[in-house]
Amino acid sequence: MGRVDADFLKQVIEAIIFASDEPISVKQINSLVEEATPSQVEKIIQNLNLEYTQTNRAFHIVKIAGGYQLVSRDSFSPWIQKLFQGRRKSRLSQAALETLSVIVFKQPVSKTEVSAIRGVNCDGVIKTLLERRLISISGRSDGPGRPLIYKTTNEFLRYFGVNDISDLPRPREMEEILKEEGNLPESPAE
Repeated sequence: MGRVDADFLKQVIEAIIFASDEPISVKQINSLVEEATPSQVEKIIQNLNLEYTQTNRAFHIVKIAGGYQLVSRDSFSPWIQKLFQGRRKSRLSQAALETLSVIVFKQPVSKTEVSAIRGVNCDGVIKTLLERRLISISGRSDGPGRPLIYKTTNEFLRYFGVNDISDLPRPREMEEILKEEGNLPESPAE
């Protein structure tokens, strides 16, 4: 393609992020736009977000599941919810959320370990989470019978709108937040 003008390069990267139906990584962008280094791609994304803020745009670029995606700002969610009413992604059941929580914080983890923590058999729930691609099989345990072990996927990150598992609050942090909000009773030891 030869030498590319900086403004045109910014437009190309913006168009790629806009057109992508899922988060796109810097590596993927760089493979499409060989004229820019990965650090230039990151800088261009930062500059685009700065422009969006300065011009009071209704959208911005966020890092989700290891890639970048153009999304509307939270303040516009009431109108966007109306637009997508009836087309919402199906919600997870309480059992699925509990099972997923165990997998998130204990991964990689076997079905037996998840069932032991939850106190109920979770075969059906794990099957559903696999079908929805929120978890995947990550191998086999070294324990007796070498059971399958599970971990979360990039689809999980996309579903919950986080970039990395480390962005989620740890169980102790969640407990403290719930106590502060008055949604968790004080334990007798306190």
